[in-house]
Parts: sequence; structure tokens; C-alpha cells
Amino acid sequence: MKTLAMVKRIINQLKRDKRTLALLFLAPMLVLTLMYFIFESDDPKTTLVVTNAQPTVVEQLKKTSLTIVEKDQYSESKLKSSEYAAWLEFKNPSKLYLLNAEPSSSKAVEMAIASLSMQPQKQKMATTYVYGDKNTKVFDIFSPMLIGFFVFFFVFLIAGMALLKERTTGTLERLLATPIKRGEIILGYIIGFGFFALIQTIIIVLYAVYVLKIESVGSIGYVFLICIIVALVALSLGTFLSSFAATEFQMVQFIPLVIVPQVFFSGIFPLDNMAEWLQGLGRIMPMYYVADALNGVMYKGFGFSDIWLDLLILLGFSAIFLLLNMLGLKKYRAI
Repeated sequence: MKTLAMVKRIINQLKRDKRTLALLFLAPMLVLTLMYFIFESDDPKTTLVVTNAQPTVVEQLKKTSLTIVEKDQYSESKLKSSEYAAWLEFKNPSKLYLLNAEPSSSKAVEMAIASLSMQPQKQKMATTYVYGDKNTKVFDIFSPMLIGFFVFFFVFLIAGMALLKERTTGTLERLLATPIKRGEIILGYIIGFGFFALIQTIIIVLYAVYVLKIESVGSIGYVFLICIIVALVALSLGTFLSSFAATEFQMVQFIPLVIVPQVFFSGIFPLDNMAEWLQGLGRIMPMYYVADALNGVMYKGFGFSDIWLDLLILLGFSAIFLLLNMLGLKKYRAI
């Protein structure tokens, strides 16, 4: 009987907790639906640009899985600025330029060319990798995103939990009873938590680059800059969402709803191969810009002029979350 009484109490408690019920029943369906549409997207198209090609060779290439684009003139710089996977230049000798932004696309191009019954002019073909080299692995593409994700995730969770504790223990209410302004409270929390977030960011970046030997072609200073801005976004988002949670468990409930969907748009799946509405959804996710900036610096060797827009958008996200934080404090004190 005592066991049945306990079961009844737990059921009644959960019935009153609408947020937990939503997490149990709605969140899995939301994530599964998102995964369904992502995996149901069109297969990625690998495009090869060819110049000075004989018609017979072009016809053979078109019979492969590649999408062939013929150009009269082309260059390596144009390949960098395009979405094409490779460029095959027919001359003496012929030369293959692989963008190598995705190693799987580079392998597909090499296999398609190797399968031709008529090799390009039957000569040894030189291969140039625009990014990386022939030993580049898929992890080399994803590792920058993982650095940004771990900074984002742990700062988000710790900041949200800490501010939640401040509120549930009454510290926030006591602060709001003083003449201090909402903006000063938020700024104090951001700077205070930001100090530890900065230390965490430095440790993660140094460990990834110098201990795990994750390759970073670009300046490590830019990597630090990106990760610091990522931590700022996570701080502002975590503190904002903590105002909607009453317990630590409810704060954790935001992970499958806010964090998990962002992983799908952070470079694991090419955004360009998704449906247009999924691409639009991905571009309102902070992790999309985090992954784009870190991958650009660490794998492609980009400089500030190449990543400034990503950083500006991330700062915009942070500013929006900070503003929402200040507005959210109104429910604790009218000013």
C-alpha cells in the first residue's frame, strides 16, 4: 500500500508539472521530426568545373555521379569563392583542384575521374588541395565545431544554473529591493560569470590545439576571439532562459529544445543540401555562425575580413538575449 501511495503521489506531481510532461512527450517528437526532414533532404550534389575539355571526356564525366559545369576560364580563387567541389583543368599536364571543404566530396570527384575509360589526355594528372591535403579526415572538418559547441554548451548550462540558484535562494529578490538597476544586475552577472567562462575558453582552446593536436591553420588569436564571443552568447542565453525555470531539472529541460537542434545546423550536415525552410531555420541558430567562423579560421586559414560578419551576428544574438534578460526582470520588480 505504501508503494502504491508513493506511485500515486509521483503521478499527481508529474500531472501538475506541465513542462516535464511536454519534455517527455513533445520534445522527442520535435527532435525526431527535425531529424526526419534533415535526413530526407536531397542527396548532396558534388559539382566539378571543367575547362578546355574534349566533348568525349565531358560526356563520360556527365555519366558519373558528378554535376558537371563547363567554363571557358576559371581559377583557384574562383573555386574558393564558389560552392563547387573541384576544378579539372585540361592542359599539358592536366590538373585537378580539389576544394576539400568536405573530404567526402573530394573522394567522390577522385573516384569518378578514376572510373573514366579515357583518362584526361592519358597523362599523369597533378592534384592540388585548396584546403587541407590528401590525409584530411572528416574529424578535421568537425573538430572546430566541437570546440565551439563545448564552450557554448557548458557556459550556457553553468550560467543558467547559477542564476537560477540566485533566484531560488532569494538573492535576486533582495538585489531587486535595492536601488540597483536591472541593467547593472545583468551586467554584473555577465562579467562575473564571464570571468570563469573566459578561463574555461582558454583551457578548452589550448587543450584542443596543443594537447589533442587539432590542426589550426589560421591564427589562434582569432580562435580565442570567436570562442570568447561564443561564451558571451551562451552566458546571455543561459541567464535569459533561467528565468523560465523553477528548478535545476527544468533548466536541463531546455537542452533538448535549445541546444540539440543547433547541433544539426553546425556543420554536421551541409546546410546547402537541405530544404529552403531548413536553411532559414539554421540561419537563426547561433551555432551555425560559430561553426562557420571556427571552421574558416582553423581549417581554411581565414582572417578577420572573412569572419567579421559571423562575429557581428553572434554579437547581435548576445545583445538581443541581454535585452530580453533586462525585460524579464520586470516580473520581479517594476521600475
